[in-house]
Amino acid sequence: MESQPKNPFSKIYDWLTLGLGQILVSVIVPLVAFVVMWQGFIFLRDGDAPQIITVIVAIIWGVGGIGVLYLLANWIIDKLPDNLASSLRPYAFVGPALVILGWFLFLPTVRTLYASFFDATTTNFVGLDNYIFAFTDTRMIESFRNNLIWLVVGTGMSVIFGTLVAVLADRSKFEVAAKSLIFLPMAISFVGAGVIWRFIYAYRPPGAEQIGLLNAIVTAFGAEPQAWLTISPWNNLFMVAILIWLQTGYAMVLISAALKGVPEELLEAARIDGANEIRIFFNILLPSIQQTIITVATTIIILTLKIFDIVFVMTNGNFGTEVMASQQYKQMFRFQHFGRGSSVAIVLLIAVIPVMWYNLRQFGEKEAF
Repeated sequence: MESQPKNPFSKIYDWLTLGLGQILVSVIVPLVAFVVMWQGFIFLRDGDAPQIITVIVAIIWGVGGIGVLYLLANWIIDKLPDNLASSLRPYAFVGPALVILGWFLFLPTVRTLYASFFDATTTNFVGLDNYIFAFTDTRMIESFRNNLIWLVVGTGMSVIFGTLVAVLADRSKFEVAAKSLIFLPMAISFVGAGVIWRFIYAYRPPGAEQIGLLNAIVTAFGAEPQAWLTISPWNNLFMVAILIWLQTGYAMVLISAALKGVPEELLEAARIDGANEIRIFFNILLPSIQQTIITVATTIIILTLKIFDIVFVMTNGNFGTEVMASQQYKQMFRFQHFGRGSSVAIVLLIAVIPVMWYNLRQFGEKEAF
């Protein structure tokens, strides 16, 4: 008995049905969740209950509502045919996250891009004037230069110190204690670190008691105290030291984990062949952990491009220490020029995108997703 030829349109129909189901599940489910959750939060906001009760109910409503939503979506999908259910289930769980990302990330980015083509009040279209300002203004050029200093020195030294500490600590019997001390600054926020280091760089006139650690050391050797944060361009390097202090522990942890993955037999074979430790480091260890070093470096690069907290706390961008993020903040909230502030934000986003794309491509090649 001859088998009947398969309808050529059946595959297209199945594909359209599956695609439509994916769209409906991943979009309608989170939209319904948002409507219900939003109405609940509006009810809580307009209520007269004590604040502590409102907070507790809001937490229960938010967490419990999302949990019920996922259970409901999973129950609906379980009622579908097996092949369709297995295809739709991931979208039911990813859909709300995508909607949240779109609402809080994509839409604000589009609005910022739109505002960057308008004047200070975002009412009159000015074309590329704000972008011309971003690339010609003296303070903006200064911020580009300083961001480059943060990028090269901050990222480079963090990775170098993190690698050295990881290699040396792995060979020490005090490995845990040493790594804990190096990693400890990671628990401090950038604002907190800025406050701590302001005391280290604190300046008092000659003859007065120096409360800053660095000036106390300098005057103890008979030299004059210095206003470290006003000496341009060195003050940028003094602040970059804070980033290095914070990020060395992060680099050390990841690189140390990568080093432990290098086969010990490979190292022993190299030593038997007469290779010294320096040659082993450069010819075996570094190539083996190259991808980890790149990932750590690109992550810190993104951080340095967005640096703001340390500069804002220590100098507020004065004395030649402006960075792109501080200029964006000042244009938006001090000068009330929303068009220029938006254009600086878009320039900053464009600078970050290539690094993020490279990171995602590396993760994709490793099948991290």
